[in-house]
Amino acid sequence: MTKLAIFGSTGMTGLCTVEAAIKKGFQLKALVRDPSKFPENYKKDVEIIKGNILNYDDVLNTIQDTNGVVITLGTRNDLSATTELSEGLKNIVKAMKEANVDTISVCLSAFLFKDFPNVPAMFHDLTAEHQRMYDILKGSNLNFIAVFPPHIANQPASSYQIELDKYIGRAVSKYDLGQFLIDALNQPETYGHTVGIISK
Repeated sequence: MTKLAIFGSTGMTGLCTVEAAIKKGFQLKALVRDPSKFPENYKKDVEIIKGNILNYDDVLNTIQDTNGVVITLGTRNDLSATTELSEGLKNIVKAMKEANVDTISVCLSAFLFKDFPNVPAMFHDLTAEHQRMYDILKGSNLNFIAVFPPHIANQPASSYQIELDKYIGRAVSKYDLGQFLIDALNQPETYGHTVGIISK
């Protein structure tokens, strides 16, 4: 695997994922709505494509000529109901199949480890959207890694600990999370699983 497509690259976790991929020597393509939000110091290492995940041609253009996909799409601090992330994921899965790319890591939420009634009410809408995304992955026949991080902390990198299909703790550094989203693409033992993750 040498070239990756990244969706959600300008967010908090996305930028850490870009940094981790660059350090590991990957070539990158990133679909962004506003290229001006992409840090100048990364631009020489990333092919930036202006567009939207809801536009299939933009998504296909981003995925073509890559070997893997990473998704760190989010809503920033907006907890209102949305289907934009899941509709975008439908385009990504379709484009991966058209471009013969079969491996994808996706950042979702540790709330998916809980029974829905036990999720705090303020997070119900976003958790429902993350569940729709996870359902799409399960039905995709792709090599997917569904990462369910707990609180994503703005703290320095250390090292991460993971457990398959299990919640294991309350916080993970954004840098450690970004690192795992890249590492997992070459860890076949994680394919088809949900992953709990914390920083050590």
